[in-house]
Amino acid sequence: MQQFRRLTPLALALGLLLGSPAALAAEAAEAPAAAVNGKAPLPLEELRTFAEVMDRIKAAYVEPVDDKTLLENAIKGMLSNLDPHSAYLEPEAFAELQESTSGEFGGLGIEVGTEDGFIKVVSPIDDTPASKAGIQPGDLIVKIDGQPTKGLSLMEAVDKMRGKAGSKINLTLVREGGRPFDVELTRAVIKVKSVKSQLLEDGYGLIRITQFQVNTGEEVGKALAKLRKDNGKKLRGLVLDLRNNPGGVLQAAVEVSDHFLKKGLIVYTEGRIANSELRFNADPSDASEGVPLVVLINGGSASASEIVAGALQDHKRGVLMGTDSFGKGSVQTVLPLNNDRALKLTTALYFTPNGRSIQAQGIVPDIEVARAKLTREEGGELIKEADLAGHLGNGNGGADKPSNDKKKHDPRPQDDDYQLSQALNLLKGLSVTRGD
Repeated sequence: MQQFRRLTPLALALGLLLGSPAALAAEAAEAPAAAVNGKAPLPLEELRTFAEVMDRIKAAYVEPVDDKTLLENAIKGMLSNLDPHSAYLEPEAFAELQESTSGEFGGLGIEVGTEDGFIKVVSPIDDTPASKAGIQPGDLIVKIDGQPTKGLSLMEAVDKMRGKAGSKINLTLVREGGRPFDVELTRAVIKVKSVKSQLLEDGYGLIRITQFQVNTGEEVGKALAKLRKDNGKKLRGLVLDLRNNPGGVLQAAVEVSDHFLKKGLIVYTEGRIANSELRFNADPSDASEGVPLVVLINGGSASASEIVAGALQDHKRGVLMGTDSFGKGSVQTVLPLNNDRALKLTTALYFTPNGRSIQAQGIVPDIEVARAKLTREEGGELIKEADLAGHLGNGNGGADKPSNDKKKHDPRPQDDDYQLSQALNLLKGLSVTRGD
């Protein structure tokens, strides 16, 4: 497995956690207080101003406000102006954050971020109310149950979208600068299956990762073994689908990458606090047996997805296909506080093996293939030689192939997914040139 040095609790938190844009996947870990205590003297003039503002609000605001509310709002404001992924977690939010890595939580199944003060969809999660309702990456959520989202913090918006399973919620969305439209969804207990796999055709497999959870690396190993078994022999090609995968646990991204790499650096992190500079290397074993690989990414591929895509691209282990990824290259550490509260703080940036920071840029695919709708041409085929009365037989004794002699097959994922069909075609082309 990876080459690790002994990690302190804080370093372990960095290693385990690479939070998704909506803060829905994380691991909590204790951190030494000394690691977060600043050395610079406190700015007394600003502290006096803070105290004066607090006194003025308490004395003059139109309604009474207690000290606890003012101080908690001050903490939230302090964090909200750092970056979109740092947040103050009250007990309920902290508990939800810890539960999310188990792959089961309540809500809509939607990962969100912020853009120009609006809530933006990073990706819907497969087989959830959000994906079934047709919500797409890049959609702006401008209203939640009729209330504008402009000015809401990310955590406030997430809180509004969470609720009791079975309850309804109405989202007003704007897609690609078009007119606003409403979508009604029913909240559900979200049970996320991290890894799905199947044979697309004889010799060609598909592994789809919807989220990076604690056990995702192990599940990918099992999926590779099952595909080989179902195929009856070594695969000729594999598609690794990371589209609309919002990320999750960093350690899982390392383990998944390691299944396809025999040596070299997978990812490294750099930050200011002690033990935030980590390096993860591949083990010599190769669970994928060197199978030709196409990796699908898009604008909903974020965080841990970009670690895997970046590592495989830098090592030239596979061909990346699709569209530019989301561009979240930062690491969040959960720092528990007293009273069951916590800080989710951005503490490091991660870099691909070649030293690329993906933050705010994303991964650019090797072959750009935009999403498109597949349509079948109607009207049938033209008449072939084998359709003509009295035609000669095949000189080698082969069977005739008239125009209506088509093999029928059950519906397959690639039949209605243009990007996936292009990935499969590329793998077939590579197989032809190798003489497989």
